[in-house]
Amino acid sequence: VVAVSAGGSHSLALTADGAVFTWGKGEDGCLGHGEDLSNQLLPKKVEAFAGQRVVAVSAGEYHSLAITADGAVWSWGDGDSGQLGHD
Repeated sequence: VVAVSAGGSHSLALTADGAVFTWGKGEDGCLGHGEDLSNQLLPKKVEAFAGQRVVAVSAGEYHSLAITADGAVWSWGDGDSGQLGHD
């Protein structure tokens, strides 16, 4: 693990090979596991980044962000106040 970030009730970890793992409260989709909004007691890999290398992660109160090696910014979770930067 090369980086971690903690939100209001969830956490993210970034590994040296660019994988992202999340755990904690899954409500609002902040863990990034698609339709699975269940709580995760142990770190679970975010499969949405398969084939991509993530270089940075950050957790907000109820949302998460990642930057991939190609410079793309990804956001997921609760965006009720516009914090995701997309609909």
